[in-house]
Amino acid sequence: MGIEIERKFLVKDASWKAMAGEGLVCRQGYLCSSGGRTVRIRVLGDQAFLTIKGPSTGISRDEFEYEIPMGDAEAMLKLCDGLVEKTRYLLIHAALQWELDVFAGANTGLIMAEIELNSEAQPIDLPSWAGLEVTGDKRYYNAYLAQHPFSQWG
Repeated sequence: MGIEIERKFLVKDASWKAMAGEGLVCRQGYLCSSGGRTVRIRVLGDQAFLTIKGPSTGISRDEFEYEIPMGDAEAMLKLCDGLVEKTRYLLIHAALQWELDVFAGANTGLIMAEIELNSEAQPIDLPSWAGLEVTGDKRYYNAYLAQHPFSQWG
């Protein structure tokens, strides 16, 4: 069983681009999202994944992820209500890997960065482009964004 421990931040400027390589296009949808549990289908570049996440406890939650055939993922994405589209960039800052997502489609305008940690107490050195921390704010969960796109927020 895997445990995901992550923190999320809004991105406040474009200075991250100097560190970024080529991004990977990502499409993901949710087959189930209730009670803090999600079942996600993700196509990231030329790979596809089925991911099951449990409810959050602090900044941690159970996570099970399995690579699946691309054809299966494409068929399952058609079963989802709402998709999240984004380009993901991997960046290294202070010897830690950050995932920076530039959202597209109905979530255009949202840029968010996440960092996965080894423990909830692990200290991090924030990059200059990291803005407001949104860890735990359910509006910034991708499952929420699939149903309530950023472009529709008031």
